[in-house]
Amino acid sequence: MPLYKTITVDESTNILIWKIEESFEVLSEGIQLTDHCQNRVDNMKSDLHKRGFMSVRHLLAVFGYTDHDLYYDDFGKPHLKDGKQISITHSYEYAAVIISDKLVGIDIEKQREKILRIAHKFVASEQKFVDQHQEEKVRVLTVIWGAKESLYKLYGTAGLSFEQNIHIMPFDLNLPFTAGSIHHQEEVSHYDITFLEFEGFTCVYALPYV
Repeated sequence: MPLYKTITVDESTNILIWKIEESFEVLSEGIQLTDHCQNRVDNMKSDLHKRGFMSVRHLLAVFGYTDHDLYYDDFGKPHLKDGKQISITHSYEYAAVIISDKLVGIDIEKQREKILRIAHKFVASEQKFVDQHQEEKVRVLTVIWGAKESLYKLYGTAGLSFEQNIHIMPFDLNLPFTAGSIHHQEEVSHYDITFLEFEGFTCVYALPYV
């Protein structure tokens, strides 16, 4: 099975990344979905999306869980019935799951020129930093987007604006760490952000600042 990468973040936090190379039929073998998730898969039009969804279930199995151990709240945030924290992502041919005792968020994004056209929708306080990195702008913006997406997933609250409520500190692309904060309803919370790049993709994950 194409388990691409295993990352031990700390004693209670682990990440598994899957490279999606199998067909949907192969990925479906041995996986029993809940009625809710089966209905979701049946209504997906994209084969790649279906394969991403099923590869996540294989990652759950590596962690020792089944689809029946997973449920989603009204926000769409996934939870595990044993109380552990989980975040899920898939993009093109990669999928990842992070599980921890702490709040967590994870995101994988393909590095694409398209992000230059939508940067104004999620960059505000980071604009000066972005402007200083014209030659690496796609990579920098992909880290910022992934970091904000991770924090959005971690926070699990409707109404957050990537542009106005979530802020990412300047970082060095050669050092895989930065920090972020969420400003919401007069409260500010701080988070550690880690990123890694591979094969034209960026994976970003977030945990509460300790």
